[in-house]
Amino acid sequence: MLAALIASIPSPSTGILHLGPLKLHMYGLTLLAAIVLCVWLTSARWKRLGGDSDLVLRVAVWGVGAGVVGARAYHDLTSWNEVPTPKIKGIFEIWQGGLGIWGGILLGTIVGAWVVRRAGANVAAFLDAAAPGLLLAQGVGRIGNWWNQELFGKPTSLPWGLKIDAAHRPLAYASHATYHPTFLYELIWDLLGVAFLLWFAKRRQIHAPALFALYVTWYCFGRFFEELLRIDPAHHIFGLRLNAWVSLIVFVLGAVAFQRLYAGKQVFPRPHRRKKPLDPQHPAGPKMSIPKGRVR
Repeated sequence: MLAALIASIPSPSTGILHLGPLKLHMYGLTLLAAIVLCVWLTSARWKRLGGDSDLVLRVAVWGVGAGVVGARAYHDLTSWNEVPTPKIKGIFEIWQGGLGIWGGILLGTIVGAWVVRRAGANVAAFLDAAAPGLLLAQGVGRIGNWWNQELFGKPTSLPWGLKIDAAHRPLAYASHATYHPTFLYELIWDLLGVAFLLWFAKRRQIHAPALFALYVTWYCFGRFFEELLRIDPAHHIFGLRLNAWVSLIVFVLGAVAFQRLYAGKQVFPRPHRRKKPLDPQHPAGPKMSIPKGRVR
């Protein structure tokens, strides 16, 4: 046990950074860094297709705002018992914790696609350009769970076990000090996925949005096994956590979509859907803040 503790991954004693009178939540800063990386990689890929990087920024503004709303809505719908009381107020209190990544990606993608379409650009091509960046953001964003000492896995004595303070341990596992670092597993899996997507896109000519479908498939495959390790509260259906079922279903949908698109042997469409785009004077989009709450 002593050897395991010595070799374990330490957890930060606090997730807050004090800079004079300023109090910065490292979780929020981590999400901000993840968004910046996503915008950077997507812009680089979109410009290679002849697109405008300004469109990527507009999509980011609207997509992130919608993503926060979708993530909170998913959490409220699937974890109603964790919503603070009174419920009518608690459903909006994202600073109290609770964001579901499934709802965030879904609504963020829908709104982002709407912005791209309004700009006169090709939605399918943009989805493929954004796929590696989205996966990169999801992986980096998981570091926020490390700062908060949350959403870790089952107890383990492996050398890379994550040390969790007693105040953050589930009551059923209070006697255990080290747990599976699921944040690290997902980070590594997502980074491998980013490398694979970039490699695949460079060496294969496929019909968009096949790369986006491959991104969805890759993420869901890894997320399914991550869910088998996690011990945070969750609804169970036939012995499996709800998000494990979501991962499995979306994985099948993504794999089918990729197979059908890839079988077409068609190349990426042009970035612009029509020769004459809409009025370039687009609204700046909503302002937003980065929540402190955890992302499931």
